[in-house]
Amino acid sequence: MAELGVVLDWVGFWTLTLVTLGAAVLAVVTPRLVHSAMWLAVVLFGVAGFFLFLGSEFLAGIQVLIYIGAILTLILFSIMFTAEEEEEVAP
Repeated sequence: MAELGVVLDWVGFWTLTLVTLGAAVLAVVTPRLVHSAMWLAVVLFGVAGFFLFLGSEFLAGIQVLIYIGAILTLILFSIMFTAEEEEEVAP
């Protein structure tokens, strides 16, 4: 019988895999850019989780600081500053 730690690692890995893949699909099919960027943040956190599973805490920290902290913030600012305002249609 498998040890409990091995089973929990297996369940955690596949849960993280499903969450990351689901967020990646949602990041692609979501019609609103801000929502897509938020799903991209979930994907990047999932990748950081994979780094933790591999035992690379430094790369996980760099993933969070650089990609989520800097790059995603830049993407969100560029979306907000260049977004067109929706015109109201008079009834």
